[in-house]
Amino acid sequence: MTEIASSRDKRNVIFLVIVASLGYFVDIYDLLIFLIVRKKSLLDIGVKPADVLSVGNNIIGWQMFGLLLGGILWGVLGDRLGRLKVLFGSIILYSIANFANGFVHDPLIYAAIRFVAGVGLAGELGAGVTLVSETLSKEKRGYGTMIVAAVGLFGAVAANYISKYDWHVAYFVGGGLGLLLLLLRVGTLESGMFINLEKSDVSRGNFFLLFTNWGRLKKYICCILIGAPLWFVVGILVSLQPEFGLALHATEKLNAGDGIQYAYIAIAIGGMVAGLLSQLLKSRKLVMLLFLLLSAVSVVVYLSSTGLSASRFLWLCSFMGFAVGYWTLFITIAAEQFGTNIRSTVATTVPNFVRGALIPISKAFLALNGVYGMIKSGYIMMAILTVLAILALSQLKETFNKDLNYAEVL
Repeated sequence: MTEIASSRDKRNVIFLVIVASLGYFVDIYDLLIFLIVRKKSLLDIGVKPADVLSVGNNIIGWQMFGLLLGGILWGVLGDRLGRLKVLFGSIILYSIANFANGFVHDPLIYAAIRFVAGVGLAGELGAGVTLVSETLSKEKRGYGTMIVAAVGLFGAVAANYISKYDWHVAYFVGGGLGLLLLLLRVGTLESGMFINLEKSDVSRGNFFLLFTNWGRLKKYICCILIGAPLWFVVGILVSLQPEFGLALHATEKLNAGDGIQYAYIAIAIGGMVAGLLSQLLKSRKLVMLLFLLLSAVSVVVYLSSTGLSASRFLWLCSFMGFAVGYWTLFITIAAEQFGTNIRSTVATTVPNFVRGALIPISKAFLALNGVYGMIKSGYIMMAILTVLAILALSQLKETFNKDLNYAEVL
């Protein structure tokens, strides 16, 4: 009977990792679909070509604001009601929003629906990583999040491929993928650590617990800062094409969708390498530092590529993507820094605060652009974000092989 139970437990763990990976696949698909169809969809609904950049930045800003608010909402609910309940609720919300986006005809409504989609998307990755981290052994959880990264990030490939046919269809497919994922989640089991915590009288999902102790707040802020460079690379340097193409005097027309696809294929590969290295070197922090430095180098190479061709652009997107392949490693670091009673809150809010940070990053970049131009502004922003990330990383403790079965107290 023990052998049967052990076999059943292994199957449940494998199924959990697969479903979490597919959840991240859908998360990335829906998160990036607007960046890919930005220009085409806005022109189709009547936005003037000269206004595409500003209107597009406004819409992505609302989407990221939704992610920020949703991160708090789903994170708190994940610690209070359970990781699975959050996954069900978030999937339903962003699936409905994506179906609605396929019918949009007005920029204001477009922005409102992307805001709702952002709120829904905020609950997916953090809850999934929390479940995997709490279910797998401390020796193997790094491999679990590595698989989640590898499978999930191919959602960008699917988004770019489908968007080539029609942007309306791309949104409909996103909604359909969410509903299919909802059916798969029915067979997923709740985290054992959370079930045990439910039986205690420890405060769960108290977001303000992060602010009652300077040590916790400092860790939380540092966790956010170490992930900020990634979204500058993806949300600005890769997605703002053909704007960067003009600034780099590109010899051919550059396609942001293709750039995002190649970047995310490379991010998936980088995620596997980062996860594997962290297991082999038995260190999260060392690997994170190596990738942050490599990311800075990749951006310097990209911004110095005057006379950029389409093929070189895709290679550079791949280089930059690989270098920021630390995304799931960074979320794992955040999850491992805190106790079970606020782990979902942290793991869900941190990546979404990083995504939401694209709002001030975009505004700062556009302000710098008005003074220094696209290229110099890119250098300045990446330098600032990299320095902040490295300083923040130095303040965090190593969490490899850390026992996660504990609670935070006041």
